Amino acid sequence: MNEGQNNGTAKAKILIVEDDEHVAMMMADLLTHADCEAEIAPTAKRGFELAEGNDFDLITLDVDLPDANGFEICSRLKSHPRSRDTSVVFISGRSHEADQQRAFALSAVDYITKPFDALNFARRILSHVKTKSGSGAFPTTEGAAA
Repeated sequence: MNEGQNNGTAKAKILIVEDDEHVAMMMADLLTHADCEAEIAPTAKRGFELAEGNDFDLITLDVDLPDANGFEICSRLKSHPRSRDTSVVFISGRSHEADQQRAFALSAVDYITKPFDALNFARRILSHVKTKSGSGAFPTTEGAAA
């Protein structure tokens, strides 16, 4: 778990790999309002660089990135010592069952299709962070902008 203060508890640190600036900012705002630390990477290359150099509790990963396929990046993340145990949630406009199966085969913990409900997104992400931490120490989505 990452160090940070939230009334005495650690803040979840989340990496958002998303090329759509509007979507990335909305996701970051939602997670920040839920008292998480959110960092944005607009490309797969930048996302992998950040994941190599930092400890994240969870990574959201778009499938369609301008410089790589999200599935390829997930595979690389899962084979890298620093990020192999980091939870990955795919965020995609692709709703095909085959894409979802591929994500889960790569050890993703969830697959959220765009467009998504803001509050549901925040709840699902926080649920995965809480599951990983083994506690309910993270904040609820109360106060998260919808």
